[in-house]
Amino acid sequence: RSPQGAGSGDGSPGSAAAETPSAEDFSLSLLDTNLPAEAETELRSFIAKRLTKGALFEGMGNVASVGLSIPENKVGCYYCRFQQENLLETATLESDINAPEYVVCFLGGSEKKDTFRLELDKYIQSLKIKLDLEQKTLETYVKPYLQSWFEDAICPIQRVVQLFQEKLTALLHAALGYTPVEVKNADERTEKDISRFVAAASLQGLVQEGTMTSLCIAMTEEQHKSMIIDCSGPQPQLHNAGSNRFCEDWMHAFLNGAEAGNPFLFRQILENFKLKAIQDINNLKRFIRQAEMNHYALFKCYMFLKNCGSGDILLKIVKVEHAEMPEARNVVTVLEEFMRE
Repeated sequence: RSPQGAGSGDGSPGSAAAETPSAEDFSLSLLDTNLPAEAETELRSFIAKRLTKGALFEGMGNVASVGLSIPENKVGCYYCRFQQENLLETATLESDINAPEYVVCFLGGSEKKDTFRLELDKYIQSLKIKLDLEQKTLETYVKPYLQSWFEDAICPIQRVVQLFQEKLTALLHAALGYTPVEVKNADERTEKDISRFVAAASLQGLVQEGTMTSLCIAMTEEQHKSMIIDCSGPQPQLHNAGSNRFCEDWMHAFLNGAEAGNPFLFRQILENFKLKAIQDINNLKRFIRQAEMNHYALFKCYMFLKNCGSGDILLKIVKVEHAEMPEARNVVTVLEEFMRE
């Protein structure tokens, strides 16, 4: 299923009746689609081939480029095989191989990268928990839920960029620096959008877990460090907001991307933002290792921090990471003094 009115192709949820299907022992029954008949048949054939090869694992989404008889021709397809949450345990206990299974397909644009795969996996988890076709929820719940996948899973980053405009700098700064964010006077969707943006823009999963925990504790303990976002007016008002040149540059990249109106582009910009931050952290760590034995390397550290545009945040991250390493900690202490001066 594709975004309504977005000019992209659509996919179809279907069901399969076997856990490890082969060409002889499963069939696909169409439950809901908004694809033209010919394209739906082509998509069904694509999914059937994947099932036959055993290439669909329960609950794990995949992304592929699929050729269909629609104006876009080739589209990006996210597809996931799953079983009803309340039947999953029953089927395991009773070895009931006939418990129905489903395949959901979401089609949108010609994107081949799986930048939103994790978001869509979570979207399917919610569907699994609430899906109960025996209670005739297909029309009242499942169809509306499937129709809103694009708005709910793909567009939050775009909506946040449009809402914050130049103030996006502060949100990027908070995400990068593990600064707690409090949202006030916002509707439920806006609050959720902001929360998801901050989570997506943070380096969670890209830096060591212990470092991340220590940073969160350190930032929470610093007085008046929570950034407060008041959404009572047409534009969000920010209190205790931080900023640096690095985040300002990337804010402009987001606003320039807004002209294209492509939500997939925003996610790619966000991934590039995090990649550059990680590269800068790794470069700084390398300079610090060199500076433990070389005073000229210490000067290189200082110049790097001054010129990278994000020295304030990088210094906090490496300070936490090197807390138990005396020689590196001494280098960081000297760098802090230089930066203050």
